[in-house]
This record gives sequence, C-alpha cells and structure tokens, in this order.
Amino acid sequence: MKRKPEKTIFTNICLVYQGDQILVQERHKKDWPGLTFPGGHVENGENFHDAVIREVKEETGLKLKRPVLCGIEEFKTEEEDRYIMLYYKCNDFTGKLKSSKEGEVFWINKNDLDKYKLSLDLKRIYKIMTSEELSEIIYYYDKNGKWRSKIV
Repeated sequence: MKRKPEKTIFTNICLVYQGDQILVQERHKKDWPGLTFPGGHVENGENFHDAVIREVKEETGLKLKRPVLCGIEEFKTEEEDRYIMLYYKCNDFTGKLKSSKEGEVFWINKNDLDKYKLSLDLKRIYKIMTSEELSEIIYYYDKNGKWRSKIV
C-alpha cells in the first residue's frame, strides 16, 4: 500500500546556558504563552544547524558557536501535517543579550525554573535537553481519540 506523502514542518528550540544560568524568553504570542527557550521555524532550504543559530540570534542577540542536537518532538497538526521540533543546547556563544518582538529574554538560575509560568511542556522539554537517557517526546491520539504523549 502506497502512503500519501505528508507535509512536514520543522522548528527548533535551544537551551542556551552558562553554568547554572539558563536563558529564557517570556513570549508575547498568545499561542504559546509563558517562559520558553528561543527558537523558531526552519526556513525553506535552510539546514537545521544554521536555522537554530539564526533563530537564537534574531530572538536574543547571541550568536551560537556550537549548538548540539539533544532531542526531538513530533506530533500531527489538525491539518494532518507532521510537526517536528528539534531540541538544541549550547553554552558557547558571543554577543550582547537583547530582547526581540518575540519576547523578553533574561537569565534565570536553572533551579528556579519551577517558580515561573512556563509555556506548554517546557519542563518536559528541559528534562530531555538535560538528560543522557531521554531523547524524544511523541504526541499522538490514542484509540479513543484522546491526546497523549510519551517520553522515550
């Protein structure tokens, strides 16, 4: 049986850190409010590595030197597109921190993350980004049509 090709949307998110400090963004958009990490869509024809460097620079003013892929998330949209978010982390960067239209950016202690209103699943994303054993969040509908997720 031949499967119909699916449209795939690629995005990225990056944990920028220095010691115990992590860079967070208070998003202005209503579709994913709360604290998150910088990132965004991969543009047509752009490779994933360059996309995360570009997005972090646009949203924070910082230029990443060696971002490391550390996880992935996938789900289907209501339109039946596949949505894939690549997780990166990086502690090697240059530049001066500045906020953007996406939201205010600032440093917090990694142990204080729970003290803030976080965007959807940021705590689970952070868990994967900092884990040696975990690598992926998979969202799916179960046989009863209920939205589920699992971390592997």
